[in-house]
Amino acid sequence: MRKLPLDKVYRLLEPGPVVLLATAQRGRANVMAMSWHMMMEFEPPLVGCIVSGRNHSFTALRATRECVIAIPTVELARQVVAAGNCSGRDLADKFAEVGLTPVPAAEVAAPLIAECWVNLECRVADTRMVARYNMFVLEVVRAWHDPARKRPRMIHHQGFGTFAVDGRSITLRSRKP
Repeated sequence: MRKLPLDKVYRLLEPGPVVLLATAQRGRANVMAMSWHMMMEFEPPLVGCIVSGRNHSFTALRATRECVIAIPTVELARQVVAAGNCSGRDLADKFAEVGLTPVPAAEVAAPLIAECWVNLECRVADTRMVARYNMFVLEVVRAWHDPARKRPRMIHHQGFGTFAVDGRSITLRSRKP
């Protein structure tokens, strides 16, 4: 074993696939790439996510208390990176800029993303950790998926433009609760 620099740790504990976080404030939609999120509860589904206070999406999420978490597949990797490399603060239409299509959601003002495999409409359920950690707890209030995609492959952020791509799945015997 060798000592690992502490600034590399986040690359190892990335909790899940890179997702896109869509918000809308004052009629203006925005989208950002996000990889710091985690499931917190099954029913209702609760998702914890960290959004930097420097991000334009942080302000919109805190103000509107709703968003969409969209799960892209590997085919959208370039659009995901583009969404992560620019700010909605500086663009009139970030969706158009990065090549994604906003679609009206049923429960929230933030848009679904047409090209994504899954879209989760969310409302902020808890803000007690926002001031200290920039962590929002979101409740999924409606979920959508594209059933035509049989084996979607997602991307996982490993730092500075490097991603792992989901591969082969295995199924092992498991005791069901």
